[in-house]
Amino acid sequence: MPRVSVDGVLFDIDDTLVDTRGAFGHALRAIAHRYLPDVTSTGHDAIVAHWRADAADHFRAYTRGEETSRGQRMARANELHAAFGGQELDDVAFTAWNTLFEDGFERAWRAHADVTACLDVLETAGVAVGALSNAAVTYQTHKLARVGLAERVPMLVGVDTLGVGKPDPRVFVEACRRLGTEPSRTAYVGDELDVDACAARAAGLLGVWVDRPGGRRQVVLQADLDAAYVAGVVVVTSLLDLPGVLGV
Repeated sequence: MPRVSVDGVLFDIDDTLVDTRGAFGHALRAIAHRYLPDVTSTGHDAIVAHWRADAADHFRAYTRGEETSRGQRMARANELHAAFGGQELDDVAFTAWNTLFEDGFERAWRAHADVTACLDVLETAGVAVGALSNAAVTYQTHKLARVGLAERVPMLVGVDTLGVGKPDPRVFVEACRRLGTEPSRTAYVGDELDVDACAARAAGLLGVWVDRPGGRRQVVLQADLDAAYVAGVVVVTSLLDLPGVLGV
């Protein structure tokens, strides 16, 4: 794909700017220790994989406004317990569970190693930068602050801004409006091919899929690369490559 020039870049946060996968692992290790004692250390990866898979799509239901944040997480917690031998959580028990989870999750938040250098180039070139996420604005603003990015990547639109999240095209358009750029002159960068890059492309932005090796998959599937190509999506394996493909 030829290099293009943009006026703005919008970033996803989880697993794009922040290593959420690693933070989930830290939080779920504490959960397993207290609530899933029959799971050995060798089974920990399976717990993380189960949590991230969210087979019943509770989180995506939340982004469509069909479930609350607490409701989707409680449902996922109980499904995790059912799969790994834990007791069912009622509302009171889940409150304690969620406190333990959040404490471990937050303490493990870290920015990916390729973020700072990428932002340096974009800022030097005068490219406007912001964030669009499928989590709540206040929560994600706090997350960005914890990893030292709040001032560099202001949180513009979350799932609570319009009551829906990605892949709804309205959230991309609203984020561009708040960033002060036209969608056609704005790139959206995320780790999900469908709800990030392809959805951004469908909304009139340049969609960029950051597919870091060893992240969500162990190998890049040719079918995914083919789908990205058909959708007109740019694929990078590191944010260090982003300025170059954007013509910055």
